[in-house]
Amino acid sequence: MVAQGFVVDLNKPLVFQVGHLGEAYDEWVHQPIVSREGPRFFANDVMEALTRTVWWVIPTIWIPVVCYFAAMSARLGLVIPEVVSLLFLGVFLWTLVEYTLHRFLFHIKTTSYWGNTAHYLLHGCHHKHPMDGLRLVFPPAATAILLVPFWNFVKLLSTPTTAPALFAGGLLGYVMYDCTHYYLHHGQPSNEVPKHLKKYHMNHHFRIQDKGYGITSSLWDRVFGTLPPSKEAQKSR
Repeated sequence: MVAQGFVVDLNKPLVFQVGHLGEAYDEWVHQPIVSREGPRFFANDVMEALTRTVWWVIPTIWIPVVCYFAAMSARLGLVIPEVVSLLFLGVFLWTLVEYTLHRFLFHIKTTSYWGNTAHYLLHGCHHKHPMDGLRLVFPPAATAILLVPFWNFVKLLSTPTTAPALFAGGLLGYVMYDCTHYYLHHGQPSNEVPKHLKKYHMNHHFRIQDKGYGITSSLWDRVFGTLPPSKEAQKSR
């Protein structure tokens, strides 16, 4: 299903075109187009609408869910300091999940028609159009589906009283990640920490796309050796 020499028409819906790029897909998707106006994905208006999400929908929907699960652990007998500790642990564990997904799933190499198509929907579109503000956060419908196995996994690893608060912490970590990710693309930070994070993430998009997988922190890049080299180190090679 690969058309040799296929050229993507940016004026037409993209999702069912990109698969035809075959082995050329990886190079194409990592050549960013910097525009706040994103491309059209689908010809169908309903499908198209489901791919677009404003950033504030994420905390609006999921923070009440975080509170519900944290309160569940309290109702089951945990005291407030224990619930708070589990929330912090869940947020910390999320940073590892964030790194792992970004490095090993979002940056997986694909060449087949359906592999390219799935990758473009999952993450490729973000690298091709990094400033598309309506496709920076994960659509809530897709998140809700993924939370079911995530919740069951947390229950396997913890006790009935601790599982809800740990799950809430992981979900809170996700909310922080998605909001941070949006801010790094569209915010104008003035403080040193967010300025560093923005520079770090823009470096991942526009300079070295196979390094710097952390969004909310560079911790796991340091641990696993995927810190991007400095410009001076690159020049000296």
